Amino acid sequence: MVAYAANELIPSAEFAKKFGAYLAQIKDQTVEKLAILKNNKVEAVLISKDEYESMQKAVKELEAQKILDSIQKGLDDVKHGRTRKIDTLWNELAD
Repeated sequence: MVAYAANELIPSAEFAKKFGAYLAQIKDQTVEKLAILKNNKVEAVLISKDEYESMQKAVKELEAQKILDSIQKGLDDVKHGRTRKIDTLWNELAD
């Protein structure tokens, strides 16, 4: 769960009225993020474009690493003889 400082929690009505000022805070890095509240619940979070792009890059790198790890595990299984013929697998699934 993400923690928010008091100055990062903004009611949606206030956010709508002062959008430009809050956008400037994000752009100038006065705050890292702004949590927009509706009925006292966080409904959205405003972050900078650079922060968003950095997060997207990190997610893609993690996904790529998972794929590479899976491929490596498969190669290791082949190398160590931990494989079975497809016919054997189908027969086991049918049982």
